[in-house]
Order: sequence, then C-alpha cells, then structure tokens
Amino acid sequence: MFNKVLIANRGEIALRVLRACKELGILTVAVHSTADADAMHVRLADESVCIGPPKAADSYLNIPSIVSACEITGADAVHPGYGFLSENARFADILTAHNITFIGPSGDHIRIMGDKIEAKETVERLGIPVVPGSKGAVASEADAARIADEIGYPVLVKAAAGGGGRGMKVAETAADLSSAFSTARAEAKSAFGDDAMYIEKYLGTPRHIEIQVLGDGQGNAVHLGERDCSLQRRHQKVWEEALSPALNDRQRKEIGETVSKAIADLGYSGVGTIEFLYEDGEFYFIEMNTRLQVEHPVTEAITGIDLVVEQLRVASGSPLSMTQDDITFSGHAIECRINAENPRTFAPSPGRITYYHPPGGLGVRVDSAVYQGYMIPPHYDSLIGKLIVHGRDRVECLMRLRRALDEFVVDGIQTTIPLFRDLLEQADIANGDYSIRWLEEFLAREHDKE
Repeated sequence: MFNKVLIANRGEIALRVLRACKELGILTVAVHSTADADAMHVRLADESVCIGPPKAADSYLNIPSIVSACEITGADAVHPGYGFLSENARFADILTAHNITFIGPSGDHIRIMGDKIEAKETVERLGIPVVPGSKGAVASEADAARIADEIGYPVLVKAAAGGGGRGMKVAETAADLSSAFSTARAEAKSAFGDDAMYIEKYLGTPRHIEIQVLGDGQGNAVHLGERDCSLQRRHQKVWEEALSPALNDRQRKEIGETVSKAIADLGYSGVGTIEFLYEDGEFYFIEMNTRLQVEHPVTEAITGIDLVVEQLRVASGSPLSMTQDDITFSGHAIECRINAENPRTFAPSPGRITYYHPPGGLGVRVDSAVYQGYMIPPHYDSLIGKLIVHGRDRVECLMRLRRALDEFVVDGIQTTIPLFRDLLEQADIANGDYSIRWLEEFLAREHDKE
C-alpha cells in the first residue's frame, strides 16, 4: 500500500479521498490554490502545498506544480478525484515517468475512452451494444447525409472530443442536417480545438443508465450495478439513483455481465463507468468515464463497498478483493447534487455561508467540504455538496429524502435545495417515470407559470 497520497483536487471529492486514505493509514497531501487556503481538505490533510493562484489553469490544472508538490512532500501516489486532471492521459504518463503512481487506469486506456469514436469502436469489439451511427469521424457533410439516410432520422451530430453538451446538434430531418452539422462543427472547434464529428441515431425519450465497474488490470473485473442519471439539465446530472426503477433483475444481470467481461478483456485497472442510453429495453453505449464519478456514493450505499478504498488497493497492485458473487444489492439510494446556484435560473451564487446545518439520521449521508463561515469562491464548479439517502426500498428512500431536505439549511447563498423539494411533489418522480428530457421540460413549464 502507498505511504503518502497527494490529492490533486479540491472540495468534497478531495475530502472524500482524504477520509479513505486515513482509514487505510495512508498519509495525505492536500494541494490548493490561494483561493482555497481555508478549505476543509487543506485543514485536515497531514501536509498541504499551495500550487498557484485561483485560476484552475494556474493551479489545479498545472501539472508541473503538482509534480513538484509530489517531489517536495515525497508523495508516492496521486489521486486525481474527478474533473480537472482525472482523465488527462498526459498527466498519468508524466507521473509514471517520475515513478509516482496515478490512482486510475493507464494513460492508454484514458486515451482510448477519451476519444468518442475510438471508444465506440473499442467497446463494440468487446461486445458492448452501441448506438447505430458512423464507424468513425465523418469526413464531410455529404458523408453525414449518406449515413443519416442509412440509420434514419432524427440523428445526432456530435463532437468526437469534449462533452457537456457542446458540439452536439439534433437534425430532425434531412433539411436540418446541413445547419446542424456546420453549427456543431464550429462549436467543437471553438470549445475543444478539434472539429472531428460523428453521426448517430437520435433516441427520443431514453433514460441515462450507467454501470459501475472495477478492474484490477490482472484480468479480473466486476460490476456493482447501475445508476439511473436521467434527471439532467443541459446534459449535466442533477439527481442520481441506484438501482434504476426502469430495469428488472434479468436486464441488470445481462448488461452487468456484458460490461464486466469487456472490462476484464480490456485489462482495465481501477474504477470506471460505462454510460448508456436506454430505450425500449435496449442499451446503447454513450461513453466510458475512466475515473471516480460524482455519483459514486449511491453505489456505495447499496453495495456497502468503499470505491475509493478499492481504487487505492488496485492501484497499489493488489488483485480484486471480491468476485461478482460477493456483490449484493441492498435497498435503494438517491443522490441530490447541492449546487451554489439560484434554483430557478441556475445562476452561480458564490459567497459566505452564514449558517450551515446538514441533515442526519439513519440512511442519510452528506458529502460536503463546506462549513459555517466558509467563503465559496467564484472560480470553480458550483457543486458544494451531495445529499445521499438510502432506504429499504424506493418508497422509503423518497420519504427519507423529503425529511433530509427539510432539515438541510444553507444560509448566506442560494442553493438548489428548493428544486429537489419541488421534484418530490411530482407524480412522475414518485413513480420513477422520467427520461433525460423530463427535467428540462419540467423547468420550462415552471418558467411559463411565473
């Protein structure tokens, strides 16, 4: 096992990783920008190093500064958390060249899954179902039109690189394709510096289902069930739950076995998430995230498995500590992402927290690094915490979530807590009957009422 782990991140995920390290007796190093000097993970780590000014490009994305912090402190491994450098293959390669372990998959696997076209080709070879579409980058608008005619409209024109909904346009008919293709290509070039595009079948009302996997790079892999992340706004997840109310045990077993076999065949090491669109009983691969997910706590709640501890074990060279038969699913869990945002306009709301009271009780977990008096800086993502509740079934889970939200107090800033209270009043949410389009349609209806 490692002697000292540097946590190359901030906020709640840095604190989450720190706690796992401490439980394993591993020393920790916090890195931080000048804006985060008073952050909770900095206060609790064994050592801390300032790596630059507030701007992420000059601190949390500054690879030379992070490598220097490793050398100064003698850290023998780096946990990247999520976001920032967590899926940066060059960062993983540089750490390896400096004899520092990157707690994640190999740089090669990050590269493969970071390119949407190569990722799709790879998983298709491994037996994972994919959305019908182009086999690689589309060379021209004429090629796009030919492929769209073959797979049928509507189609999605999508950037090969990047994410977050940028470089994505829907063409409902052949008449729409030219505009969608040129607009998406220009967006991709501007956002990612890469205008490679591909075409795939557009699904009308799918759910977003993702499968949590864990491999040890030694030919062993398991899946830990699925998460339903269909409640999204502008392609950003808002509410996640496990297990999905849309799947039955047979579907869960079949897709899980397909995915875990593929991960084992790939020789993948670490945690990862295979994301699908799911419609009419069929799964269609979207992408693989080669890192810990924001929503990993719901999987931990239903399995009792600490995913960060497993990351640390596997990265240190240990084989998996479990087989598929060892993994069982208990109850239901839901996570709400609490953001420092206006709950209606979603405008960021940085500032000082004047009063903070997180909920508690049986089956309630809050992953957050904020505290009363903490100043939320304006420089980073607006996520300030995650409320995770677990119950014996989905009904109990929803009731527990309602109670926990009523207890949750964050004063001094605006948060998205009122949004989740509103969602709990909706029949579709209670019934688990929603798609990836549901939340934006709900918000549009609410806006029209005002």
